[in-house]
Amino acid sequence: MLEEASLTMKINQIAAQLYTVRDFCQNAAALAATARKIRAIGYEAVQLSGLGPIPVAEIVRIMAGEGLVICATHEPSAVILDEPEKAIATLQQLGCRLTAYPWPQGVDFTDAGSITTLVRKLDAAGAKLRAAGLTLGYHNHDLEFIKFRGAPVLDHIYAQTDPQNLVAELDTYWVHFGGGDCVEWCRKLRSRLPFIHLKDYAMTPERKPAFAEIGEGTLPFARIIPEAEASGCQWFIVEQDTCPRDPFVSLKMSFEHLKARLVS
Repeated sequence: MLEEASLTMKINQIAAQLYTVRDFCQNAAALAATARKIRAIGYEAVQLSGLGPIPVAEIVRIMAGEGLVICATHEPSAVILDEPEKAIATLQQLGCRLTAYPWPQGVDFTDAGSITTLVRKLDAAGAKLRAAGLTLGYHNHDLEFIKFRGAPVLDHIYAQTDPQNLVAELDTYWVHFGGGDCVEWCRKLRSRLPFIHLKDYAMTPERKPAFAEIGEGTLPFARIIPEAEASGCQWFIVEQDTCPRDPFVSLKMSFEHLKARLVS
């Protein structure tokens, strides 16, 4: 459970990751309906991910019309690494300064050459985004907790990239699933954690891990959130990869749980 005295984040820093409701974002009409529902829940910001082929100008119009800030995006992995100029153009059109590399597509985390290539390309892409006034983050899953030369690959990714070129978009569920400590990882990423994915971790009666709404699982958000704030976190993005119920209900449950425990 969250302790009221532990949180200082403001309500307008809580965002909804649209990947949670991706099935309802595949065309402009559906996205407009989704944006209305998200805003009605109380969210004031969204992260773009999982959308269908909707023109960028239309996305901007829809979000502005509902009073939703586009706080961040996920751009395609290959675009970020090999065509960062395209990602830059998209972000500039969206009026958004923050994006993340979403998934290590085709990367072998047991191979030194593959890791080195990824790190080099991330750093180079991040440098190009930084030159354009934008920021590139890395979104982790559990894969990055494979040990390589005595430490999780995620350690190598951050150790071998310039903090000015690559920041973190820590995902709480996947850190825990991979065997990491979310609080410790927030601490390790001091001044390098502008956004975080808040996602709870639960256990089913069948003894299988499951994605859960904030407060419905076991992660210590009363300690995670203040530690993230101390590391400079600006956006607390609620995401649930899969939901046991209507995903809009799940987003509302998480929002209400956080809202009830805000102190400012």
